[in-house]
Amino acid sequence: MSTAGSGAWFAPGRVNLIGEHTDYNDGFVLPFALPHRAVVTASVADGGPSRVWSAQQDGVIAFSASTVTPGEVTGWAAYVAGMCWAFREAGYPVAEVDLRLDSDVPVGAGLSSSAAVECAVGMALAGLAGVRVGPTELARIARRAENVFVGAPTGGMDQMASVHGRPGRLVFLDTRDDTVELVVFDPPAHGLELLVIDSRAPHAHAGGEYGARRADCEAAAAALGVPALRDAGPADLASLADDRIRRRARHVITENDRVREVAAILSAGADPREIGPLLDASHVSMRDDFEITVPHVDVAVEAARAGGAVGARMTGGGFGGCVIALCDTDRVGPVISAVRSAYAARGWAAPVVFPGRPCEGAGRLSS
Repeated sequence: MSTAGSGAWFAPGRVNLIGEHTDYNDGFVLPFALPHRAVVTASVADGGPSRVWSAQQDGVIAFSASTVTPGEVTGWAAYVAGMCWAFREAGYPVAEVDLRLDSDVPVGAGLSSSAAVECAVGMALAGLAGVRVGPTELARIARRAENVFVGAPTGGMDQMASVHGRPGRLVFLDTRDDTVELVVFDPPAHGLELLVIDSRAPHAHAGGEYGARRADCEAAAAALGVPALRDAGPADLASLADDRIRRRARHVITENDRVREVAAILSAGADPREIGPLLDASHVSMRDDFEITVPHVDVAVEAARAGGAVGARMTGGGFGGCVIALCDTDRVGPVISAVRSAYAARGWAAPVVFPGRPCEGAGRLSS
C-alpha cells in the first residue's frame, strides 16, 4: 500500500441555519461549516498497534485499525476507531496509524464536535493511504461510523456540512440522495451578523430522547403509508390519531417547508432579514411540537428577540446546545447584553457568544 507519509488534516464543526430533525426523515437541511475545527496529525505507525492521543483527553488509546470492530473501543476514541473500521468496511486500505487529535469545536454545544473528529480522521486515513475519497463518500463513511460503531442514530447532515462547507456559503442538502447546492450567505454584506449563542446547558440528547423522536417520526411515516415524512404534507396530519405523533410529524413537515423557503429567499438574493420570521417559527415548532428545547435555550431565544434580533432559534439536536440570532450589526451589543442579563437574573453561567460565518470544509493542513 502506498502512503503519503504523514501530515495534518482538519474538518470543521457546523451550525445549522435551519432544518432540525429533518435529515433522518429524508428531508432538507441548511447548515454551514464553522471556523472551529478538529485537527488530526497522523502518521503510519511503526510496528503497530494504532494509537490515538487527544489534547482534550487524558491518556493514550491503543487498538488495531486493521481488525477493530464495533464494541471494542468506547468513549471518545470510538469516533476515531469507528472511522478506521468504517473506512476498512468501505473497501479502502487501512494501515496501523498514530493519530494526535486537537479540537476547538465546543463539546456538548450541538456544533457537531464528533462529526468534525470523524471527518478529520477520515481525511487523514485517505491521505496516509494515498487514495482519493470524494467528500460525499467520506461523509457517508463517517455517518456509518457514528451510527454503527458509536451507536448514535444521527442523520447525515453533520458530516456533509463538515466536508462540503465553503466560505460564504450554506450547504443546502437533500438528505434523500445527498445532493448539495451551495447557497450564498453573507450577513455582513447586508449589515447583519448571525450570532451563535452557546447556552452552556448540557447537550446530552436527554437519555435517549433523540432516538425517541426518531422512532416517533418513523411511526408517523408508517401510519401515513409513506417512505419518510419528507413525502407527507400538512394535509396528511389530520389522519394521525395520536396527538404526540401528529405533533412530531407536523414539526418535520413544516420544517422542511421552512428550509426550502429560506433557501429560495437567499438564492434569489433577497434581504436576509426576510428569513427572520422563519427562524422564529422553527423555534416555536421545536419547542411546542417536537419538544426538544430546554429553559436555557428558550430564554436565550426570547432575550435575543427582545434585544432586537430579527430572528432567533435553537440550532442542533436539542436538549441543550446553541441558539442562533440574526441581528443588525448595530444590535449585536444589545442582543448579547439582553441574553447575558436574562441568564444572570436566573443565576445561570454566562453564555458564550461568537459570530457564525460560513468557512471552509475539511482539507489538508500540511504535506
